[in-house]
Amino acid sequence: MLNKGDSVSVLDEAINGVVQVVNGSDVTIETEDGFVMTFKVNELLKISNTSNLMDSIRRINIDEIKKEKEIPKPRSFVKERKDRGEGIVPEFDLHIEKLVKNKNGMSNYDILTLQSDTAKRHIEFAIKNRIPKIVFIHGVGEGILKAELDFMLGRYDNIDFKEANYQKYGQGATEVFIKQSTK
Repeated sequence: MLNKGDSVSVLDEAINGVVQVVNGSDVTIETEDGFVMTFKVNELLKISNTSNLMDSIRRINIDEIKKEKEIPKPRSFVKERKDRGEGIVPEFDLHIEKLVKNKNGMSNYDILTLQSDTAKRHIEFAIKNRIPKIVFIHGVGEGILKAELDFMLGRYDNIDFKEANYQKYGQGATEVFIKQSTK
């Protein structure tokens, strides 16, 4: 307990002074340099002229100091929350380089036709095998393949589609949801 007139030293700072006012847990001291400062009781260490260093050390609660200095554990973050029951979503890359070894000799019409036919095969397979969701990676480009894909998907009654997750695919992918019939 600190009283008016007690000599004190501030923990973690090189400040010594004399207690002027004790107001609950706040203690106002006058420093050796003549400044008036207010500290919490637990920030001050009473210095008595007759005490030795070991008495002062024994009064320090080491467990409290360790708790104050403890580094908080970092929080873990879940990057992408998955719906229950959502397994691995099949992804199909429609870039021509992924579909054929060599595109030399193919016209733009041939390339677009091959990409559209490939997408249609994957859709039909997903419907037949009751796969609820697939992703087509079409790239950004001029948007011709995306427009063709949107037109083709719009012809199906049991299919919804939207742009896929931007963080994962950027702007160059379409997510296809297949509504399952109750047959």
